[in-house]
Amino acid sequence: MQSGRRIALIGMLVSGGLAALKITVGELGHSSALTADGFESAADVLASGAIYLALTLAMKPPDSNHPYGHGRIETLAGLMVGFVLFCSGIAISAHALLLEHDQLPMPSAYAIWPLILSVVLKLALMRYKYSTGRRIRSAALIADAANDGVDAISGGAALIALGMTLISPDRFRHADQWGAFVVGLIVVFTGIRVVRETGSQLMDTMPDPWLMKLVREAAVTVAGVAGVEKCFARKTGLKYHVDLHLEVDPEMTVRASHDIAQAVRERIRGQLDWVADVLVHVEPAPLREPVGRKKPSKNK
Repeated sequence: MQSGRRIALIGMLVSGGLAALKITVGELGHSSALTADGFESAADVLASGAIYLALTLAMKPPDSNHPYGHGRIETLAGLMVGFVLFCSGIAISAHALLLEHDQLPMPSAYAIWPLILSVVLKLALMRYKYSTGRRIRSAALIADAANDGVDAISGGAALIALGMTLISPDRFRHADQWGAFVVGLIVVFTGIRVVRETGSQLMDTMPDPWLMKLVREAAVTVAGVAGVEKCFARKTGLKYHVDLHLEVDPEMTVRASHDIAQAVRERIRGQLDWVADVLVHVEPAPLREPVGRKKPSKNK
């Protein structure tokens, strides 16, 4: 969790510096694509700030009103990042379309350097955030990594568009403005994807089947477990809460079945670090016919 907060803070500083640089140079160098990319970086500052705050609040321990902890704040932050991206992309594309293309001066050649710097830094941030987000299972940090990846792509699109205008002003006079429009579209579609992914977590979508298989396999290794009837899980921030229906000998005492359930809970939490807690419901195992026993004939 601390590493996630640290990288979110680094992301804020980098995005803030790039936003100021790109907007300033874009305005001075008359590059719409660079300015649009700068405003997109400014939105990243808000997104990274929200993630930093969410990861801080998600560290609060469970209480009487939040028995599952405060981890969902982190998922909500990821959802907000998606909305910010979506709205920012629409604003960037709309601004590019509303520009008076014929009245804009030619962009300056030095405007390409902030774009090159932005692509390099954003690719580095994307890799760092994604690896950290996967390690701590942070949906918000992974969403922010995707955002940085989009920044690198949008920066590359802006770089190509600006380069086309600089290389051949007569043929590609308006390529810089259309580059700003493409940057906005890329951001819009990324926002939609992030909203869909984080929204599915808020809807308690089950984890991947192979993860649930690991839970079942850990449960049946405990002595006295006859089987697992049902197994559900929902993500509550960085980890999952599991609901397990455990089958035991129907003739077993309540105390013995309780001890088995507790052992299963401890085994799963000990083996699977992505599981926050396990709620075990004990059920009698179904009676099975002994091998070789003949069924009574109906016609006597």
